[in-house]
Amino acid sequence: MNKNTRLIQKARSTGLLFPLIVLFGFLAGGLVVWQSWLLSDVISKVFLAKQTLAQVFPLLKMTLLVVLGRAFFTIINESLAGKLAVKIKDGLREELFTKINQLGPSFLKGEKTGELTTTALQGLDALDAYFSQYLPQILLSALLPVTILLVVFPMDLLTGIVFVITAPLIPLFMILIGKLSQNHTQRQWVGLSRLGAYFLDTLQGLSTLMQLGQSRERGDKIRQVSESYREVTMNVFKITFLSAFVLELISTISTALVAVEIGLRLLYGNMEFQQAFFILLIAPEFYLPLRNLSVRYHAGMNGLTAAGRIFQVLDTPENSNAPSVVEKDPAQLADKFTLAFHGVSYHYPDSHEAALEEINLELESGKHYSLVGESGAGKSTLAQLIMRFIVPESGSILFNDGDIQSWNLDQWRNLIAWVPQKARLFNTNLLENVRLHNPDYSQDEVLAALEKAGLQKFVHNLPDGLQTPLQEGGVRLSGGEAQRVVLARAFLRNAPFLVMDEPTAHLDIDLERAFLETSELLQQGRTTLTIAHRLGTVIKSDQIFVLKRGRLIEWGIHQELISRQGEYARLLEDSRRRE
Repeated sequence: MNKNTRLIQKARSTGLLFPLIVLFGFLAGGLVVWQSWLLSDVISKVFLAKQTLAQVFPLLKMTLLVVLGRAFFTIINESLAGKLAVKIKDGLREELFTKINQLGPSFLKGEKTGELTTTALQGLDALDAYFSQYLPQILLSALLPVTILLVVFPMDLLTGIVFVITAPLIPLFMILIGKLSQNHTQRQWVGLSRLGAYFLDTLQGLSTLMQLGQSRERGDKIRQVSESYREVTMNVFKITFLSAFVLELISTISTALVAVEIGLRLLYGNMEFQQAFFILLIAPEFYLPLRNLSVRYHAGMNGLTAAGRIFQVLDTPENSNAPSVVEKDPAQLADKFTLAFHGVSYHYPDSHEAALEEINLELESGKHYSLVGESGAGKSTLAQLIMRFIVPESGSILFNDGDIQSWNLDQWRNLIAWVPQKARLFNTNLLENVRLHNPDYSQDEVLAALEKAGLQKFVHNLPDGLQTPLQEGGVRLSGGEAQRVVLARAFLRNAPFLVMDEPTAHLDIDLERAFLETSELLQQGRTTLTIAHRLGTVIKSDQIFVLKRGRLIEWGIHQELISRQGEYARLLEDSRRRE
């Protein structure tokens, strides 16, 4: 299904809103026929029949009412068109966010944040003109000229023939010029997406770039991307202005042709004045809908180009099966459980090598497990499988002998608390950053969680306490404080299964030690799976799993693995050298 068809279906899904827009647009344009007839009748009676103002005053009042009616219908048309665009954009934005959330981290891993942000904001805003102007104008450019032809043909056959011959020239040239601008419009959108991605990435990593002395080079790169976007935008403007000139020229010449043939017949007495004057008044209005369509064509193409990227994201196949809507019996959520991997394998779509291959392991409740291995060994992939952001390509993951895919997705994730290696904080206050806008948690519960995470003094020193905004990315917090906010989320969630993905990877030794002391409190009474970056943090684990190139090659406790002098011993030695 092409983009135009899908967008038209979105407009149809709004019920009567789109037909009403076309109806009021048709009434506003259709009244011009009546207005032109009334005006030609008034002028004919005043200048030829020598009627007085009092005699033509009823016609003037009727003309004024028609003008006011056109204005009224135009205002309603524009108001409804704006509502249509907003309604569809809001719906598409919600679909887009829901889809990105369903695709999960495995999708975001290969995407640029700035490009997705541009798609969700400017991309959807570009559809405004498509729905409010271009799409209704397509129907109006067919209905209004046909209506005028039905009036003109019985009145003057020759003018009707001229209209029929000249009218197709406008959409013909519009299509030809549109094909010329299509590639430039596509390049313009790609340039805007790249610029957004570069700019956002630069802002987020500005402090790092300055520390490494790369800020000037990065600025030069943004300047190059900006210049490329400027050039392609100017090319689009050139084509737009050229097309407007050509189409205005065609409509002007066509109107002049009608005026010449009417003028000659009027000169030789083959046509009445009122009839001739009425057709002269209506001739520009006949071409006006087609001219408006050509003017709005480029705005529509911008929206259509943006829609291509939006639908590309919406059509991305999800890595997870459709989640079950059946909730488990609370009795199945007992403290004692086992989570077992049986022959689990997984490939990322853009990789030829397996991220995980034939993984067999078992986790028992109440114990602390660790995953170690080099970068790319499959540790984070295994965690994503547990949290059901992706599903096994083969094999199964069983929770108390039942496949985790049979669980209601929300209910399953409520069993898991997640502590990532880098804190993700949002541009809102501390309260919402901890409870993640979940109103089920009270302020007292949030304060208790922050206290357990070791942030009671930090909260006390904030100017507005829990209501203090943290700003984007938590720029007001140190690395250790940001990670403790993430720990507070886990304390607040109070889930039986804790997954920690290298939570100390970005902390120095002192901060790491303080963080680990706090995290030990969090692990009490819970089943914990730690993805370890610094292997000194896994020594006390009940079981250590060693991954290499997607395979489970060793497992056991620290002393056992050291005595084997295998992959784990080598990783531990490398870790100590780096420290």
